[in-house]
Amino acid sequence: MHVSFDPWSPAFVADPYPAYAALRAAGRAHWFEPTGQWLIPHHSDVSALLRDRRLGRTYLHRFTHEEFGRTPPPAAHEPFTTLNGQGLLDLEAPDHPRIRRLVSKAFTPRTVENLAPTVRRLAAGLVDALVAQGGGDLLAEVAEPLPVAVIAEMLGVPEEDRAPLRPWSAAICGMFELNPSEETAKAAVRASEEFSAYLRGLIAERRKAPGDDLISALIAAHDEGERLTEQEMVSTCVLLLNAGHEATVNTTVNGWRTLFHHPEQLAALRAAPASLPTAVEELLRYDTPLQLFERWVLDDIEIGGQVIGRGAEVALLFGSANRDPERFTDPDTLDLTRADNPHVSFGAGIHYCLGAPLARLELAASFGELLRKAPTMRLVAEPEWQPGYVIRGLKELVVEV
Repeated sequence: MHVSFDPWSPAFVADPYPAYAALRAAGRAHWFEPTGQWLIPHHSDVSALLRDRRLGRTYLHRFTHEEFGRTPPPAAHEPFTTLNGQGLLDLEAPDHPRIRRLVSKAFTPRTVENLAPTVRRLAAGLVDALVAQGGGDLLAEVAEPLPVAVIAEMLGVPEEDRAPLRPWSAAICGMFELNPSEETAKAAVRASEEFSAYLRGLIAERRKAPGDDLISALIAAHDEGERLTEQEMVSTCVLLLNAGHEATVNTTVNGWRTLFHHPEQLAALRAAPASLPTAVEELLRYDTPLQLFERWVLDDIEIGGQVIGRGAEVALLFGSANRDPERFTDPDTLDLTRADNPHVSFGAGIHYCLGAPLARLELAASFGELLRKAPTMRLVAEPEWQPGYVIRGLKELVVEV
C-alpha cells in the first residue's frame, strides 16, 4: 500500500494526482487500513463498479448490520442517520427506483429549462456586484450564493429563510469525509434536526397552499397510487441542497483556479465563448470536486485477481479515474477542447447525478458571466485548500477584476 495516499495530509489534498498515478501503476485494488476500504483507482473499474448491482450505497435492503458484519450507527446520530438514509443517494431497490421515479416527475428536463432565465439572472446579478466592487472572494461572492439561491428558489424557500441553508448543508456534509470526528457528528445531528423541522413546516404550508415550486410538485407526485412519505420528501430536499451546491461551488472555484494556472487556455476560452460547454466538462474532469465515492460489496466481486468479499467497502477514486491514461489522452494536460471526455464526475448507473443538467446550467451561467464581464480578472493570492478530501475545494479564491 502506498504511503503517498494520505487523505488527511494537506499536501496530499492540495495535489492527490501523483499518488493516484502510483496507485494505478501498482494495481487495480488496494487495501487501505486506516479507513478499512479497498481503493479502486482505474477508470474502467470505477466505471464498471458504479453500474454493478453486486454493490450498493446501502446494505440494509438485504442484511441487518449484524449479518453484514458492521456496527450499527450510534443511537446519538439518529436524526442524521434517518435523514441521510432516506435520501436517494443512500437507497437501493425497491425504494431507490420508486423515489427516483417520483422525484424525476417533479425534477424534469423542462423544470431545469424553465429555471434557465432565473439562473442567468442570479448569476448576472452576483457577477455585476463583484465587478462593481473591483473583485473579492469569488467563492463567497459568486460560487456559493448562486447554487444555494437556485435550489432555494426551486424548493420555494422564502428569501428571509435562506441564511441557515448553507451552514446546515456544510454541517451535514461533514459526515461524508473519511472517519469523521464525534464533533463533526454532533454538528451534523443538530443541523439534521433543525433542517428537517424547517422543511416539515414548509411542507405543511405547501399542502395547504400549493405553489409553483418543487416541494409542491413532490407533494403532488404520485405513481400508480404511490406517493413520497414526508420523511422521503424531507430527505430529498436536503439531498438536493447538499448535492446541488457543494459540488457546483467547488467546480466553480477549482475550475477558476485551474484557468488562472493555464492563462493561454483561459485566453482561448475568452476568445471563443461558444466552446464553454466543452470547457466545463474538461474542468469537471481535470479537478473533480468529489474525489471519492463509497460502495458496499453485497456479493463477492473480483478485481484484477483480488477477491473482495461481501461485507467489504470499496472507495471508488473519481479523481484518479478522471486522470487515467488508459482512458484519456494526456490526462494531466488541461485541454478545454477535449471532445472525447467520459469523466465520472457525475457518477454512473442508477445513482447517476439527477441534478447534472442543473449543475451544467449553473456552471455555464456563472463562467459565462465572468468571462464576459470580468475580462481581466486575475488571482490576487494562491488559495488554500479546505481540509476535506472527499468533497475537495478551496477556502477562498480572492480575485481582482
